[in-house]
Amino acid sequence: MKRRIVLSFLLLPYVAFAENSSLINQTLAQLNNLDITLKILFLITILALAPSLLITLTSFVRIVIVLSLLRQALGIPQSPPNQVIIALSLFLTFFIMKPVFEDINKTAIQPYLNHQIGDMEAIQRASIPIKKFMLHNTRKEDLKLFLDLAGEKPKSPEDVSMLSLVPAFLVSEIKTAFEIVFVIFLPFLIIDLLVASILMSMGMMMIPPMMISLPFKLILFVLSDGWELLIKALIESYK
Repeated sequence: MKRRIVLSFLLLPYVAFAENSSLINQTLAQLNNLDITLKILFLITILALAPSLLITLTSFVRIVIVLSLLRQALGIPQSPPNQVIIALSLFLTFFIMKPVFEDINKTAIQPYLNHQIGDMEAIQRASIPIKKFMLHNTRKEDLKLFLDLAGEKPKSPEDVSMLSLVPAFLVSEIKTAFEIVFVIFLPFLIIDLLVASILMSMGMMMIPPMMISLPFKLILFVLSDGWELLIKALIESYK
């Protein structure tokens, strides 16, 4: 299973550009005629771009934004540390994208490893579940914006180019993440306002309200099973 997930991730960067760039299509079509050394060089070049492409083609952006801004809502911007936020976001991304990776492995990777299909056909097959996932989680108005800017008029969702779909997907993910964070901020904002009002009424203006409200926000988050509810909401937002 680990091998399948890794292979699925390695194939994503090809999917991001293969459908829209004739130059890359021609290059990939000629790979079978290249020396093995040149193939390795081409693969290393693609892998150098892999981290940024993997982030943009998966659910990572929404998750990491929500978890990062959660710290601001709690009033502890340094805890959990960035390493923990990134690690949790990656594993939640693996969990959410598991059906997509399994589909890619079944339809593209395994036939390619068994020498049943070529490079271009493997990339085309792998692009189908990725594009389906992105289209399902992209707002129509955001997609329409980039299609209008690019002057594209696709006849069906399958005809939407990745160059228009990727930025539309990212903008949609950021909007959704901010909406989730807004809901998270509300109860903590109410606690801050109540504590500030009480301190002002008692004439204790020299005490920072954050010092008093932080324990109450933490205990509210813990007693309400905040982590469980938040992670459950993030995962179910993709179903």
